[in-house]
Amino acid sequence: MKRTYLYSLLILFVLPLAAQEESGDVRTGNKLYKSEKFVDAENAYRKGLHKNPASFEATYNLGNALFKQKKYPEALEQFQKALSMKPSAKDKIAAGFHNAGNALFANKKYQESIDAYKMALKANPKDDDTRYNLAYAQMMLKKQQQEQKKNQDKNKENKQDQKQHQKQNQDQKQQQQQQSQPKISKQNAQQILDALMQDEKKTLEKNKKQAARGQKSAEKDW
Repeated sequence: MKRTYLYSLLILFVLPLAAQEESGDVRTGNKLYKSEKFVDAENAYRKGLHKNPASFEATYNLGNALFKQKKYPEALEQFQKALSMKPSAKDKIAAGFHNAGNALFANKKYQESIDAYKMALKANPKDDDTRYNLAYAQMMLKKQQQEQKKNQDKNKENKQDQKQHQKQNQDQKQQQQQQSQPKISKQNAQQILDALMQDEKKTLEKNKKQAARGQKSAEKDW
């Protein structure tokens, strides 16, 4: 990927004291950045921003220093702040969107990085590095979408397997319950029913006899 690059504040005329101090901090930050002392460079850029919060260069370069520390969300925030200052120079706009795209790409936000690279190319159509990054991000987005589809299909398959497994367990449980219940044939059921009816008949006859004996005894006493 294209390396983030720095903007040095070019003094074309005498600046107010605060701007001169801020420019010195940016230059110090640039030297530290080139020496790969990114934490120290970050501190220098923040010092410059404290003196001049509207400095595009300090904001943009702070984003670069954060990017080198792999603080991608924080770096993106600085690049977006720099772009919100609406710089008039096309190269600044292109650089801001390019490195915003890099930060988004590093966070695997490929679609958003593609959008950022397109904006960078709109500002600088001849930037081959941005064009390369755009193509690479498009390739990674396609791969990401394929992986997501693969995972979705796998999750769907797992859910189907789980449902099938649950159904098998339910069927097996029902089968076990049926097996645990005593089996009885139609013939045995009829025999049991006949026996119950026979017992009931005997009971009725016995009750009739007892009632008849009771009646005779009563007549005799009378």
